[in-house]
Amino acid sequence: MTEYDKAFREFLLPMVNENRLELIDRVLKDRTRYITILLEDIYQSHNASAVLRTCDCFGIQDVHIVENRNTYELNPDVELGAAQWLTLHTYNKEGNNTLPAIRSLKEKGYRVVAATPHTNEVEVADLDLDKGRVAIMLGTEMKGLSESALSLADEYVKIPMAGFTESFNISVSAAIILYELNARLRSSFLDWKMKPSENEEIRYQWIRNSVNHIVRIEKGFKKKYCG
Repeated sequence: MTEYDKAFREFLLPMVNENRLELIDRVLKDRTRYITILLEDIYQSHNASAVLRTCDCFGIQDVHIVENRNTYELNPDVELGAAQWLTLHTYNKEGNNTLPAIRSLKEKGYRVVAATPHTNEVEVADLDLDKGRVAIMLGTEMKGLSESALSLADEYVKIPMAGFTESFNISVSAAIILYELNARLRSSFLDWKMKPSENEEIRYQWIRNSVNHIVRIEKGFKKKYCG
């Protein structure tokens, strides 16, 4: 954090009630970046919103959003404000935005795991978390992940099914996968919690999100701070 950010955070603290600050600190203790989600070209707003809500509920901090043909839109009645507590990474600057998204994740040390029936897939309960951080890729509602995503994946995972229908709704898939991985992660001895510097940055953002009229308030503060 910059000195300006630290000063503005201290300025904002009296505007946030004590209960909210206690909640922020309690939630922050259980946040993780060990598991993340990549959503490729999701176009149904209720699915997009439900996935964000699920990530927040399970303490997953980062969601990576790839926009190729479809724009990622949220439904406020479904996501219930979850987006403001997450760190969203959007990729929409290139023709095939899947490539830079996966490249970025791999550079950060993630194993990129495609959620799809595949010849080399494992069931979600058998996905090895000891091998390092995991990014789960989920594709469009009708076609699933693109060929680019599948070809660049390090591993493949599936949810076991016993019915006639071939797949779950994407938001249901995200919930099942995250429930399983999240439960195993938090009962393990892995170093899954975020670093103090990451906690500080996110706490600052959450404090900002808790203050009404933040743009107007910051404009006035910046004028005094910068002279």
